[in-house]
Amino acid sequence: MGDAGYIVLLLAFAAAIYSAIAFALGGRGGHPALTESARNGLLAVFILVTLSVEVLVFALVTHDFSIEYVASYSSRDTSLPYLISGLWAGNAGSLLFWAWLLSLFAAVVTFQKRKSGHELLSYAATILMTTEAFFLILLLWVANPFRTMAFVHPDGMGLNPLLENPGMIIHPPALLAGYVGFAIPFAFAISALLTRRLGDEWIVAVRRWTLLTWLLLGAGNIIGAWWAYMELGWGGYWAWDPVENAGLMPWLVATAFLHSIMMQRRRGMLKVWNMVLIILTFSLAIFGTFLTRSGILSSVHTFSESGLGPLFLAFIGITLLGSLGLLYFRRKELKSEAEMESLVSRESTFLLNNLLLVGAAFAIFFGTIFPVISEAVRGVKITVGAPFFNQVNGPIFLAVILLTGLCALIGWRRASIKNLVRGFLWPLAAAVILGISLVISGLREWYALAAFCLSGFVLFSILYQWFREVKARHRIKAENYFKAFWDLLGVNKPRYGGYIVHLGILLLAIGIIGSSFYDVEKEAVLMQGESMSLNNYTLTYESTDQYDTQSKTVVSATLAVYNKGKLLGKLIPEKHFHRNHAQPLTEGATVTEVAIRSTLQEDLYVILISADKNGRAAFKVLVNPLVNWIWIGGGFLVLGGLIAFWPERQRQATPRQPAKKGNRDEH
Repeated sequence: MGDAGYIVLLLAFAAAIYSAIAFALGGRGGHPALTESARNGLLAVFILVTLSVEVLVFALVTHDFSIEYVASYSSRDTSLPYLISGLWAGNAGSLLFWAWLLSLFAAVVTFQKRKSGHELLSYAATILMTTEAFFLILLLWVANPFRTMAFVHPDGMGLNPLLENPGMIIHPPALLAGYVGFAIPFAFAISALLTRRLGDEWIVAVRRWTLLTWLLLGAGNIIGAWWAYMELGWGGYWAWDPVENAGLMPWLVATAFLHSIMMQRRRGMLKVWNMVLIILTFSLAIFGTFLTRSGILSSVHTFSESGLGPLFLAFIGITLLGSLGLLYFRRKELKSEAEMESLVSRESTFLLNNLLLVGAAFAIFFGTIFPVISEAVRGVKITVGAPFFNQVNGPIFLAVILLTGLCALIGWRRASIKNLVRGFLWPLAAAVILGISLVISGLREWYALAAFCLSGFVLFSILYQWFREVKARHRIKAENYFKAFWDLLGVNKPRYGGYIVHLGILLLAIGIIGSSFYDVEKEAVLMQGESMSLNNYTLTYESTDQYDTQSKTVVSATLAVYNKGKLLGKLIPEKHFHRNHAQPLTEGATVTEVAIRSTLQEDLYVILISADKNGRAAFKVLVNPLVNWIWIGGGFLVLGGLIAFWPERQRQATPRQPAKKGNRDEH
């Protein structure tokens, strides 16, 4: 079976090389027949890589332990969902999944855009197939997922117990799809530079693809945070781990790109900047893939060190130097059609938003690779911790939140004093009232107070602007408010989907602020019948239970939870001791399963540290305020992104016109 999978990959590699060359020649020479042949070659790549994925999944499900990858990431007692998830559990498998996603996306976009500019699409497909060929080279000669072993073991090592979580089924595919998807806008951008088709055509072709990819990567990051919170047993959801950072950096730059292309489409501005942003986004996506698989930095997410690192670095270097060099030679053809007319305008807020987002990504990048820099310069690997990232990025993200509110209230080109007063008055008044209420309720931490007030200001700004637009439609169309609200979503999905995304970001911010500034924790060793208190909670340790399954021993402790004397229920944290497990874990073969009582106000988070046969147990208890709003905000982000992504009704194209003062018809 392993030989069959390898042969299929060889055929896919040959088809990718042929398709890349044929697309380039067909696009350059204007040969439709050759381009059609190249398109068929691309489809063959997708079919062949799909077959190789099916071979590996079949080997995992049928326990073909003659294949080294199957023996390393599955066992006979692994359940079916996690056997399938084994496809992306290891180095070679995740690279195969990466290659499959790229072939899928390339096939979809090539057939979807076949009526687009012939030359533009052909060169974009050439770039996509060249990238596909690079990953197939890695799979064939460096990280072969079908490598067989001389000795067939009766059972495999099994999946890392930390990965046996529903997050494993969703998080890695979403994250990888986010990384891979940025190849599409990158390919069209480089194609536009090569063909000198430097208008809005390439942006129109990739806007929805970029939005979908941004949405997948954002969802992957949020699901990963939820997974860490539920599974790792340390009470947090984001540790600024190098691989966490690798998923955040391209998302931030892509966020800047999605905002910046509005200025190009509306005013013909920032053409060079948009090219730079998409080149950086794709390069950071490849860097994230490199970081996970090179082992160059310590992370709970990384695979073991391999020979992939130098090849990835070479690919990133060629991508960056080649793309930026081409952009330099085309810079004079990318002149802006308009200039910034006022600092008090939507254009200026968008530009500042861009600079802040890219600045945050750069700060995260510097902090992430600093251990490598310090080792090269001083011979000692110095790791940058969470305090650095929080201190640098906290103010940046607060400024981004503020600009989100300003953007909704300021018009294009130049804002008048009258419009500013009318737009700012009610949101600002509501934010002041919120701040006074928080101070009266006992909030004294100035940074948190400022963050909550800023978030409130932006929230009220978005809701106020939306209310004004619903009210205007109600008056003009004589519709009831609910119908006016619903119809607005259909009239301009990108605008109102963007509003919902911004609401989601605000809810995320509120959850992060609350859980970062006001979390409390306490550790205690209790005998059965004893209690501990934290905030308004009292936890009484009642009993310990122990039982065995086929693969592990489970130790659990039952605690009764009271709030001001009222019984709220019982929490049962656990320790799982996995037997005969060869995968490396932080605590050997021990996995902590936390118990959480969750409300909109706060989470009561209980960790069982240890328990002995004498009735003594050690616990760590945390109260994490507002954490649920992070997951709710993530849901709003996904919902808004889907609305913005959903196809709009076809409207007759109109040439770009200078915006009128105060015009807000597009977010």
